[in-house]
Amino acid sequence: MAIGDISTLLVWGAATAFTIALIAYTSALARLADAASAEHRAERASRVAAAKRARAAARETVGAGGPGGLVVPADAGDDDAAPRSGRIDDAEPERPLTVPSATTGIARTTTYLGILLLGVGIVLRGVAAGRWPTANMYEFTLVGTFVAAVVLAVVQRKRVIPFLGVVVMGIGVLALALGLLVFYVQADAVQPALQSYWLIIHVGVAIAATGIFTVAFATAVLQVLQDGRETGRSHLDHPWRSADGLRRALARWRVTGPAWSWLRTVPSARRLEALSFRLNAIGFVLWTFTLIGGAIWAEHAWGRYWGWDPKEVGTFVAWVVYAAYLHARTTRGWAGRKAAYFVYVGYAVVLANFTVVNLFVTGKHSYSGL
Repeated sequence: MAIGDISTLLVWGAATAFTIALIAYTSALARLADAASAEHRAERASRVAAAKRARAAARETVGAGGPGGLVVPADAGDDDAAPRSGRIDDAEPERPLTVPSATTGIARTTTYLGILLLGVGIVLRGVAAGRWPTANMYEFTLVGTFVAAVVLAVVQRKRVIPFLGVVVMGIGVLALALGLLVFYVQADAVQPALQSYWLIIHVGVAIAATGIFTVAFATAVLQVLQDGRETGRSHLDHPWRSADGLRRALARWRVTGPAWSWLRTVPSARRLEALSFRLNAIGFVLWTFTLIGGAIWAEHAWGRYWGWDPKEVGTFVAWVVYAAYLHARTTRGWAGRKAAYFVYVGYAVVLANFTVVNLFVTGKHSYSGL
């Protein structure tokens, strides 16, 4: 069997391992949600029982001729009643929930296995092609997924956060599936313009930055959810002008409701934001090197540093978005949701630059191999 075929089999194995990890992370998250819902139902039953006892005591007091001034809240035991101040800690006590160890252990193991298989597959791909394996969309996808999985493993080395695993592994499995089924090309030599050590520096750094941005994006998503729970920001918590019955039907799915009680197992929104900021800062530095290295390589290959090629423009737009995020976060005090929205836009631009520009826009960077 050819080395290139062995590489492909290993990538399929990595995709399978990451799929199992995704299922395990999802199972852990579901078990957390079930435990939180069961705890919420028990707390609700306890509140209802207490309310009934209070009403019974009030009736006995009134019947005995005692003072009738005891008032029982009308919404006692009402599961759909919104917190008085809008904060989740006014609605229910935040008791610690335990992350399922068995499923997270499976998730960890299969994540590590997938990283190992994918790493070996990438190396063998390079050996089969006789060059650095970052010359087309298939190879870019493999290495980008590998970096994202490694960063996820590092972030979760002490504390497993199933939601991050679900998002990152979900993106990773989708990327590998697209790579194997859509982007795949045979391992072969590359165009003369790519036969340069800048292929390692420029493209390799861009791939590393993309992998880091992926984990930072997942962290920003979790940050917004946690911020909504901590501050009581849920549109379902407030009366609507119409369709209030629908609001009550959906009430358990509000971020401050029982379905999201698993958020008590993750770090605070402030800590998640700090983690996202650190990851994005590292990714931004690498993305800056991507721009600089690309300009130097363009001068060597085409005799100009900048030519407004679609790929160059897309890379520059992503750099501007992340630069604006870091500037607003550090000097303008933009924190919380506003900062997270910058991360969403930046990651969307990075993905569009890799997919839309490569597949549908013609330019000097049209090296996808498709």
